[in-house]
Amino acid sequence: MLNYNGELLFEENIRLSTQNRGFKYGDAIFETLKIVNNKVVFWEDHYFRLMASMRMLRMKIPMSFTLEFLEKEILKTVAVQDEAASYRARLTVFRKDGGLYLPKTNEVDYLIEASINHYKRRSTYKIDVFKDFYNYSGLLSTIKTTNRMLNTLASIYSDENELDNCILVNERKGVVEVMNANIFLIKGTKILTPALTEGCIKGIARKKVIELLTKNDEFTIEETSISPFEIQKADEVFITNSIIEIQPVTHYKKKVFITEIGEKLAKNLAVLAFTSS
Repeated sequence: MLNYNGELLFEENIRLSTQNRGFKYGDAIFETLKIVNNKVVFWEDHYFRLMASMRMLRMKIPMSFTLEFLEKEILKTVAVQDEAASYRARLTVFRKDGGLYLPKTNEVDYLIEASINHYKRRSTYKIDVFKDFYNYSGLLSTIKTTNRMLNTLASIYSDENELDNCILVNERKGVVEVMNANIFLIKGTKILTPALTEGCIKGIARKKVIELLTKNDEFTIEETSISPFEIQKADEVFITNSIIEIQPVTHYKKKVFITEIGEKLAKNLAVLAFTSS
């Protein structure tokens, strides 16, 4: 079942009109959430990112959109799914119907979808660069809007070339992220990740990994610009998002990576996710 503006409905009973702005203009944002043992992992971070994104896109935030209200609606949606220990949910917020590029209103509707989380970390993970189109740098690219054509094309390219993921690059040909996650490189005691000014999503798992590394005396973390050539020189590479948390990369072109530090960080992040409120 789906949650449409607080009402639980079977999927076949959801009726989104042809004037839906998410459909017509990509005028929508979303959060992908992991729920474990009836707890939304890193929910406060997701909530405040959602609020910041809505403000940036000039969406009117309803008075009812409190931290507690939206968490209750997410868990209500999960509760009617098949019983499992872990779920993934998607909260999509879109401007109400009407208008052309100029909307008739800045008020919003929301839709919550939930399903069992089947993701398991893979022992082999291959990536390469997607060069057909750019992920343009700038603040708008840091928001999770529903305009995901670049990611769709990169996914098709990845499937056609028997890859697990693709690296997206910006107009300066700098590394931005992979098609569904942020990316980190380990070089000695330095860990590098693209800066937000490169155009990467302001990922929640990315934020948590940076927080972990900032407290770790063994490594220094740098948010910077990264060339695709630097990936081949790295000791390790891993990617992060809210569902997979940390997935070490094993292959990039002809380079084979070890995964020792990535695996350790994955355990540390899993503990943080379990213990966070």
